[in-house]
Amino acid sequence: MLNKIDTQHSWKESLNALMKKDVLYMLLLGFSAGLPLLLIFSSLSLWLGEAGIEKSAVTYFSWAALGYSFKFVWAPLVDCLPIPILTRLLGLRRSWLLVSQLSIVLAITIMAMTNPAIESQLVYMALGAVLLGFSSATQDISIDAYRIESITADMQAIASSSYIAGYRIGMIASGAGALYLASYFGTTTENYQYLAWKNTYHLMSLFMLVGIIGTLLITEPIQRKKEFSYHPKEYMGLLLTFTISVCVFVSWFVLTSDISSLAKNNFTEILHSKNLSGFLIESLRLIIAIVLAVITAKFIIKSRLVSNELITHSYVSPVKQFFDDYGKSTALLLLALIGLYRISDIVLGVISNVFYQDMGFSKTEIADAVKLFGLLMTLFGGFVGGVLAMRLGVMRVLFLGALLVVLTNLLFITLVYSGHSLPVLYSVVAMDNLVAGISSAAFVAFLSSLINVQFTAMQYAIFSSLMTLIPKALAGYSGSIVDSLGYVPFFIIASSIGIPILGLVYLANKKLKLRSL
Repeated sequence: MLNKIDTQHSWKESLNALMKKDVLYMLLLGFSAGLPLLLIFSSLSLWLGEAGIEKSAVTYFSWAALGYSFKFVWAPLVDCLPIPILTRLLGLRRSWLLVSQLSIVLAITIMAMTNPAIESQLVYMALGAVLLGFSSATQDISIDAYRIESITADMQAIASSSYIAGYRIGMIASGAGALYLASYFGTTTENYQYLAWKNTYHLMSLFMLVGIIGTLLITEPIQRKKEFSYHPKEYMGLLLTFTISVCVFVSWFVLTSDISSLAKNNFTEILHSKNLSGFLIESLRLIIAIVLAVITAKFIIKSRLVSNELITHSYVSPVKQFFDDYGKSTALLLLALIGLYRISDIVLGVISNVFYQDMGFSKTEIADAVKLFGLLMTLFGGFVGGVLAMRLGVMRVLFLGALLVVLTNLLFITLVYSGHSLPVLYSVVAMDNLVAGISSAAFVAFLSSLINVQFTAMQYAIFSSLMTLIPKALAGYSGSIVDSLGYVPFFIIASSIGIPILGLVYLANKKLKLRSL
């Protein structure tokens, strides 16, 4: 598909693409995808904090968003499991989109109807948060699959930039918007008002109408208009296998929470590093949880409650197909590029707000520069990246984005020497977010081009999980590097680790061109 994504258009054609209806629909769906995220994280954390919930309990609610990291586990269900009646009326992609959006509305409503200040109701808040995380991750899977199947390859970058813009606007609505609403309705840290948060979350659920309208306006991708080859009982067996395996996975974490806390304390004394001991213990828990879930799934398969052929088609075939499509060496190169492309900006990003504070900037100055101005620059950068990708080709913009990330990371050094200088802060934030928007639009288009439409949801879910796995794992040590070496060496390191990515993009482009000949 490389020859299609690297098709070059005139500037007029590239700019006109911004006004196409498919691009505008992606803006609506992007808003719907971005809305739930902060209702689990920052907005919910503030609500729970005002309600007097302990900080340790508040942080547990962030686990509700684990669905975003493990969505590839149930992506095959979205790829192959028809929903009774709805799939026949709307098609596979639109039916899953509508169900996930209605589930999001239900989850937000459950949270709105729950007062966390009443201890007996806290469990319902947790259930609502988990349902919200699962439903919104399912919506992401469905939107990604729809975008890849319905929009032509040369339009992917511009459609992705529209989706990213909508996503960011949705985050503003559920982040800053929710806080403004809660304050307007009269709740404060000193004077907690449940009714204010209840009304706020009910309004957030109404905002989901934007995405629901988008789902009703779009048309089902032609590729999905086909008969399903498995019996409904086999699909239900697949759903049962997934549900039981997830229960085993979650139960392991619940049952070992106290033991893991004790183990972390013991390892901290031995290793003299709280971060390292925490990483090792949680990694071990995760590995064991995955093994137990897999063993459970295999046991169910052997008991013939689910078709072994369907399991193979859902989980094994998408991975096998990717290696068959590109060959082992090229496939491994592409996976390396996917897993490492964002390493430079993510490693720096996790420490950026702390850096701004250390440079003497107030919370208000950081919010104005990063959250407001920076967001606008990201949106602008996304559309610039989409237009450039149509004009120059995705691979060129992918290389350009990687190069600019390396250069803009070095710009942070100027803040070290300028100190508390708002003009320098705004200049650095402008370039950093502009480049992030450009590179993100090109990267999403690149990922979309690699997908085999037989396994759209599963393959893209794997890619989107892989692209942040290694960077986020390494980003956890950003603070330790700063403490040991200081900010200037850290920014040089964060920039330098992006240089090999340029080589990976070059090699991937060369390999893909050879395969397309």
